[in-house]
Amino acid sequence: MIDLGISKMALIGAVALIVIGPEKLPRVARTVGTLLGKAQRYVNDVKQEVNRSMELDEFKKMKDSVQDAARDVENSIRTGASEFEKSWSDTPTTTAADTLAGFESFPEYRHPKKKWRLKRGATPQWFKARAGVRTKAQSGAARVARFRPQPGRKA
Repeated sequence: MIDLGISKMALIGAVALIVIGPEKLPRVARTVGTLLGKAQRYVNDVKQEVNRSMELDEFKKMKDSVQDAARDVENSIRTGASEFEKSWSDTPTTTAADTLAGFESFPEYRHPKKKWRLKRGATPQWFKARAGVRTKAQSGAARVARFRPQPGRKA
């Protein structure tokens, strides 16, 4: 890379001042600055594009390796399944009663029906009262009548 120190920059500035002149120098310096900025942005864009393409190539290679591994696993599972099917077909058949004979019998499933109320009723009344949970349903009109101030009482 070009090594520009302070002494070289001063030399370039002095030559530019003599050659271009003091009237046009600020405009030329602005133009050169904008051109250098555009060049730097272009170089950065090219670098980013190269990096993206390299990462894309790496992802493609990774994708291919993962697909190959998945194919290998699938093939091993298929060969294992075929061996299992062969060994399964070689064993003598048994009935369901033979297989369940060694196990305990479990009770038959019954729908809970109305026992869900027991679970709700398990919360103690003192907790409901403290938490402010309504234990009785009340219509809107009854609630308004309950909390309406009584005539003759001063609050």
